[in-house]
Amino acid sequence: MKPTLPLSLSLLAIASTLTACGPQTSVSDSSPAPETETIEATADRPVESAQRIVALTSLSADIVSYLAPERLVGIPGSSLFQDRPEFQDIAVVSQGRTPPQLETIVALEPDLVIGARGFHDQALAQLEDTGIPVLATETNGWEDFEQLIQNLATATESEAAPLEAQYSACLETTPGEGPSVLVLVSRQPLLSPNANSWAGDLLNRFNLQNLTAEMQSQGPIEGYVTLSAEKVLTADPERLLLVDTGEGIVDQMKTEPFWGDLKAVQADQVQVFDYYGLVNPGSLSSINQACEQLNATN
Repeated sequence: MKPTLPLSLSLLAIASTLTACGPQTSVSDSSPAPETETIEATADRPVESAQRIVALTSLSADIVSYLAPERLVGIPGSSLFQDRPEFQDIAVVSQGRTPPQLETIVALEPDLVIGARGFHDQALAQLEDTGIPVLATETNGWEDFEQLIQNLATATESEAAPLEAQYSACLETTPGEGPSVLVLVSRQPLLSPNANSWAGDLLNRFNLQNLTAEMQSQGPIEGYVTLSAEKVLTADPERLLLVDTGEGIVDQMKTEPFWGDLKAVQADQVQVFDYYGLVNPGSLSSINQACEQLNATN
């Protein structure tokens, strides 16, 4: 079931999301963001042989579950896991935007805790102070995603190649320049990803002409630009991609004065994407779904 958030929270979610990569129920995944990897480990507990892993983001939990499910002992409470039986008996250590439950995490006796840089910094620092190795992640693009797979394969003494091959195939697309696209993540304000975001990187990899790729972020959400109605009309994309955060964004956008004047609308080239996958990587399956939709867009 899709999380439903007020717009203001959705925007906060986007900001965090670009910091690590998604966990918790509705918004926490939004809080994750890019994925840059740095591992802090104690000398006597090397991260290369983590036997008990707590993941604070949904993407890292999903990857560990794929690579070495028996080593995953703690996960975020995420809507992405609700209908997946493999996660039902694993301890939930965080929920929504509330801080992770440190006592619960420590009681699980993990030898690695994975969190989102910029969102779980305080919790990771406190856990590290107790001697527990931590991994801070960010996922701003596909290379970060691949690096996360590599890091977690190392930590679980697993083979990364099968998963890497699966997601390399996910990127296969028709060569050549694709149509111009404009992605709108929210209505108030009108937000669109530039090249320095997970969404922007995906668009580029599918040869789609992101009309806001080179625009610079002016607000607090790195990787996203704020557009005026005039700029949307000037961009006038061949494809309009709307991100669904559970608030009926298509019906909302239809009330905008520019809606009927866009050639994408007139040509019925409006697509709706899930928040997880295009804005927040979320999980392996949500990334897969986003790739399939983008491939169809090209």
